[in-house]
Amino acid sequence: MNNTHIAETALNKLKSLHVDAAEISIGETKGFSVSARLGDVETLEHYLDKSFSVTVFQNQCTGSASSSDFSIESINATIEKACTIANFSSPDPFAGLADPKRLAKKIPDCDLYHFWNITPQEAIELAIACEKKALNYSKKIVNSEGANVSTINSTGIYANTLGFLGEFQVSEHSISCSVVGSDDQQMQRDYEYTVARNPADLLSIDFVAEHAAEKTIKRLGARKIKTQTCPVIFEASVAKSLLHHFVQAISGGNLYRQSSFLLNMLGKPIFPAFINIFQQPHLLSAMGSAAFDQEGVATVDQHYIKNGELVNYALGSYSARKLGMQSTGNAGGVFNFSISDTDVTLQQLMKKMHRGLLVTELMGQGLNITTGDYSRGASGFWIDNGEIQFPVEEITIAGNLKNIFADVVAIANDTDTRSSIRTGSILIDHMTVAGD
Repeated sequence: MNNTHIAETALNKLKSLHVDAAEISIGETKGFSVSARLGDVETLEHYLDKSFSVTVFQNQCTGSASSSDFSIESINATIEKACTIANFSSPDPFAGLADPKRLAKKIPDCDLYHFWNITPQEAIELAIACEKKALNYSKKIVNSEGANVSTINSTGIYANTLGFLGEFQVSEHSISCSVVGSDDQQMQRDYEYTVARNPADLLSIDFVAEHAAEKTIKRLGARKIKTQTCPVIFEASVAKSLLHHFVQAISGGNLYRQSSFLLNMLGKPIFPAFINIFQQPHLLSAMGSAAFDQEGVATVDQHYIKNGELVNYALGSYSARKLGMQSTGNAGGVFNFSISDTDVTLQQLMKKMHRGLLVTELMGQGLNITTGDYSRGASGFWIDNGEIQFPVEEITIAGNLKNIFADVVAIANDTDTRSSIRTGSILIDHMTVAGD
């Protein structure tokens, strides 16, 4: 019995129980991951996971249950368990299915599934070759934390008693490598990775190995700097974390709990007027693409920041009802969430900054999303006269996200597209940098 048949059988069972409403999710993940270190296989993991979950709404009460057994007997038992839980739950007038008018009517093909015809043995050989290239790049590369190759294929179905049944199939393939360098005075590590829906879009093992080694060598000789206030560039791979914090602040759960520093800020300027932040959920083969959200609501192109002003929150149906608003189709997250660049390269961004800190790695989770207070450990490079002078480590950068967002000066066009959040390097006018 295929998953579509399982979904239809489950819906028929739910209708026979005369529940007010219900939704089901079915997921299957298959694939494997290999890692090699110092020329030997370290791990080989096979993935074969599946899940069936059901949520029942009855008299404004909610019950949920799940199972990894797809037999008819188990599915029926899981449904009955969810119904029993609903009978013992407290009423919640905001719970329920999405507005039927907002459910996806057409499901575009976003080209998200491409099988990688690679065997575990071939993946092992690829990982070993990648690591070997990194180790041979320079005598300064003295050790390895390993190379990894993975291929994951997932299928899923979301269906509900409003008649919606949506299916999706996605693949995710990756190659990564992490090495250790030494200059006789200190040791440093860094890594590189490539990830794609289509294996043909993966960057070569030469690129991954060379960049892992180059980045590691550049970190050798890192030192502290004096505590000061100065401009800061968040390199693209870490600039994503700033946008992630923005997503947290506009997400429905934090808003209705009144634990966001952007509460009641719709229509107000958050960023400079040249900034636009938006999502494009139907980009072909992109890591953040989806035709519908976790509730079956159609995903759409939309702005969250327009000319610097906050114009939308990111809401699912439950949080939207709690806030007296409408779902934005963001149950479960955002989709290819992007910030407009100012058409400059990272090198030009450093020239514009002239003197300050380029952050390439962040550590810790020093964020209070309620107040926006921000403090994280960092490492990177000191910039003077627009050029890298020396690597920096053991520092802390701090500020408040309201000020950080308002103080964006420019955004480079080196966009990192390896996740659902896409951004180039971001220059902030000033932050507190704590060192010696």
